[in-house]
Amino acid sequence: MIENAVQILLVEDNANDELLAVRALKGLLAAWNLWVVRDGAEALDYAFCTGPYADRAARNPQLILLDKKLPLVDGLEVLRRLRADPRTCLIPIVMLTGSAEESDITESYRLGVNSYIVKPIDFNQLAETARKLGGYWLRINQAPPNPVNVG
Repeated sequence: MIENAVQILLVEDNANDELLAVRALKGLLAAWNLWVVRDGAEALDYAFCTGPYADRAARNPQLILLDKKLPLVDGLEVLRRLRADPRTCLIPIVMLTGSAEESDITESYRLGVNSYIVKPIDFNQLAETARKLGGYWLRINQAPPNPVNVG
């Protein structure tokens, strides 16, 4: 882990999509740490430093890439819980999912997602989408000056 690096949390249960996101994000920043969790319960444990992450340094990620369709706890519920807690409510969250259902999009924005992106099916388009996504949120976007940390 690189100290003082940009922290990214990827919540993704599909190994191929995970690999693609990691490859696409490489080269965007000189120093970044990517944590991957594979279900909604693990995402909440990571965010709130509970369960297997109880000893994790209480530093919020600068970006969460969240899939909607997750095992154990779905992405909408993860989003709802993160937005409801003052320790995590300011973290930029991008819903990166295969669902183009209007109700999922509407509900995600109602719950406070910062961006909703439907994953392209094509490998190269997905890589380009992930690269642009990371470039915007990690290079261009101005994050809150004093993020609320867990703890």
